[in-house]
Amino acid sequence: MLEIKDLNVNLGPAEILRNASMDIVGGQTVGLIGRNGAGKTTTLRALMGLLKIKSGTIMFDHMELTKIPAQKRAHLGIGYMPEDRRLVPHLSSEENIKTPIWSLHIPDWEDRLEWIYKIIPEMEVFRDRASASLSGGQQKLVALGRALMIGNKMLVLDEPTEGVAPALAKRISEILLDLKSDGVSIMISESNLQHCGDILDRVFSIERGVISED
Repeated sequence: MLEIKDLNVNLGPAEILRNASMDIVGGQTVGLIGRNGAGKTTTLRALMGLLKIKSGTIMFDHMELTKIPAQKRAHLGIGYMPEDRRLVPHLSSEENIKTPIWSLHIPDWEDRLEWIYKIIPEMEVFRDRASASLSGGQQKLVALGRALMIGNKMLVLDEPTEGVAPALAKRISEILLDLKSDGVSIMISESNLQHCGDILDRVFSIERGVISED
């Protein structure tokens, strides 16, 4: 489904990714594990077209993503959850989940939203609350819900359990396990395996921009 091969990315004069390679088979849940600054977020942002790559290829469903503009990659069924959530503060949690609808014209969004609430039922409690009034963990759930609105083929999640209470981190892992059971392909970046290790089919480590499979 996804193959990243010999990816090189610079930020200014600094080399961040060095011939980075990894792959995901359809239906797998794969972890990209490394300390802060190792290159995890850069890998994910390059995949989503948010960073310019120096060289290398990113293939998704036999398409070369590096030739597809960032704004069109969401149309391919890839849902992205950034580490910092990036919710619109004055919109309700449900409105944040629905923001992709307005730009992507998702035809079956009502069914998709109902499915999201089935996967994450606790979000219905605060569906009408402004996202700025939510806790950090609740905002993570909303950001995950927004990624699910798009990601009918693959989810790309940047540190989904980072900075949340242990009970909620466990709950997020349970949600991801349910999604895995539904056949969703998932790529997770985390600093360690504490919360997601049990749900991963494969683990890739990244250190100083170099990726290796454990």
